[in-house]
Amino acid sequence: MSVIKEKLADYNGKEVYVYTLDNKNGLSAQILNYGGIIKRLVYRGVDVVLGRDTMDEYLNNDGYFGAIIGRNSNRIENSEFELGGKIYRLNSNAGRNNLHGGNVGFDKKVWKAEIVDAEEPSLILTYVSPDGEEGFPGEVKVSVTYTLTSDNSITIHYEGEADQDTVLNMTNHSYFNMNGHSSGCVDGHKLWIDSDFYTPNTEECMPCGEVLSVKGTPFDFKADETLGEKLASSYRQVKMFGGFDHNIILNGRGYRKVACFTGDKSGISMEIYTDRSGMQLYTGNGIEEGRVCKDNALYGKHGGVCFETQAFPNSLKFSHFPDAIIKKGEKYDTLTAYKFI
Repeated sequence: MSVIKEKLADYNGKEVYVYTLDNKNGLSAQILNYGGIIKRLVYRGVDVVLGRDTMDEYLNNDGYFGAIIGRNSNRIENSEFELGGKIYRLNSNAGRNNLHGGNVGFDKKVWKAEIVDAEEPSLILTYVSPDGEEGFPGEVKVSVTYTLTSDNSITIHYEGEADQDTVLNMTNHSYFNMNGHSSGCVDGHKLWIDSDFYTPNTEECMPCGEVLSVKGTPFDFKADETLGEKLASSYRQVKMFGGFDHNIILNGRGYRKVACFTGDKSGISMEIYTDRSGMQLYTGNGIEEGRVCKDNALYGKHGGVCFETQAFPNSLKFSHFPDAIIKKGEKYDTLTAYKFI
């Protein structure tokens, strides 16, 4: 068996399971059908994602550890947008703004699960988001397929279709630490990103519409530097947030390698592949200090890094940003992979 199913809890009249996938080549994953959460991701004995232990802990999942994010990843300013000449008002859950889909986003839903027990095992999660959920228009049918490949990648295939024009922009919110989830801050890690530009934020962590060159700034990740050197920078956009929480504009088009993250103690590297135009780089600046988490670990600031491949944040406000709109009947289809070497 390449997939094992174990019951975790009952929640709102539905059963929540942990699905363990194993590619028999050094990579295994534990995924919940609640929120599509990646609970564990183990490569050659090292669990490289931060997480919780119990269902009760995941019901208070501050920081969205491991979860599928939707309908919309990241922030929408003033929790409203215009589409087809109509203003849609969303639930506000980050001050005046809408963050990661609202109060009860895809990260808090129980998804229907289908196992594909094969040499490259998969878990297919599906959910139907009704018209008006969290204020978004249209019924949207979505699926997220996790697959462990023979080359030690976990691929995430996002698909969707709507019965009217709407917003759809999904991602995964796993926090990665290549030295192991309980190993402390990631200061010694090295990070390479294929990017020449980024979008600076307002004080609300919202892109202001500018597009700036990374040259001569801490946002230039093409040099062989440790992450800690950049996190300690006095550069205003870094200092303002205690680290990075920014949309990185990825070079190239189509499905390609966009980043590599390497642990200084384990020597494990994770390559990131995607067909998306942007990636939110979040260095765990707001990880809750002192809370007991998975395996009794105590996490802290900069204990993990998120690589959230997505459309640009606040894209509905700026016509020069790639937007998150899908048209009625249009197929939403995007792929991201995290490959371990």
